[in-house]
Amino acid sequence: NKLKPGVKVMAMVKAFSYGSGSFEIANLLQYHKVDYLAVAYTDEGVSLRKAGITMPIMVMSPEPSGFDAIIKHNLEPEIYSLEILKSFSSYLNENDYDYPIHLKLDTGMHRLGFEEPDLPDLLRSLAETTKLKVISVFSHLVGSDSASLDEFSLYQLNRFTDMANVIEESLRYPFISHISNTSGITRHPNAQLDMVRIGIGLYGFDGNLQNNQGLRTVAVLKTTVTQVKRLKANETVGYSRKGVLPDGGDIATVKIGYADGYNRKFGNGVGKMIINGKPVNTVGVICMDMCMLDVTGLNVKIGDEVIVFNSELSIADLAKQIDTIPYEILTNISQRVKRVYFYE
Repeated sequence: NKLKPGVKVMAMVKAFSYGSGSFEIANLLQYHKVDYLAVAYTDEGVSLRKAGITMPIMVMSPEPSGFDAIIKHNLEPEIYSLEILKSFSSYLNENDYDYPIHLKLDTGMHRLGFEEPDLPDLLRSLAETTKLKVISVFSHLVGSDSASLDEFSLYQLNRFTDMANVIEESLRYPFISHISNTSGITRHPNAQLDMVRIGIGLYGFDGNLQNNQGLRTVAVLKTTVTQVKRLKANETVGYSRKGVLPDGGDIATVKIGYADGYNRKFGNGVGKMIINGKPVNTVGVICMDMCMLDVTGLNVKIGDEVIVFNSELSIADLAKQIDTIPYEILTNISQRVKRVYFYE
């Protein structure tokens, strides 16, 4: 309900769908008839095709070594430079016609994309071949979630519009224009254009919204208690004896560690989890497969459920604890962590 009528949606399912499971998320999006999917690398798109995903997929970082797979699996490459344009065009057969591509414009991110001085050579190259057809032209807002960068966001939008108009005049056929991401959808409605790209918003987070108002948390990370120990005063916990309970108390060992994506920075009381509705702190360093929590006075038992994050203890809360961003919390969850899906 945040989109204007007729605006298409491209859903970002790169990085294992932000840690949520690539095929399962893509399959649900396909069922609900989302217009496009986007992945970072060719292998991600190939995996989705092999799993039965048939809808259009854009590959954002194509490499020449992956061109064969892109064509074989009907994936659509992002073209961000003359070198990649010419390389892909040369790879296509002489009788190939109108292969779908997406042009990336650099309006201020300075990561990938064509800038204004590149347009004459780009348009000349496109005019010299019938192998390629531009399906979309897009750019990326650098600070759509920040009020302090609103002026720059407007500058990017205007710059993008000007460049896209030049491209359309040269090509003489329409294409999809898109620049807006999750926070841009809510903060910059004029930037919705023909399509928006929704990333972390799919998974229930938008840094622009206070308390994520209007979004529903879709993921819960939980584990269980493996063992409970009672410690005497000043006994230590974990590697290098970093964890100490000066007055003694109870610790619970739980099944999650840095190999599961629970960062070592959460150790020594920085991180918090929830057991039996109560917040508890980590004790000692985070181990590869487990960590320890101070559960003194909580009557915790083996097998009790432990919440790492949910709607109450959000990924934004965890990000603040270790001075990072919510994206990293989600995408760092390793694939060995079992995913369980509930459909409503």
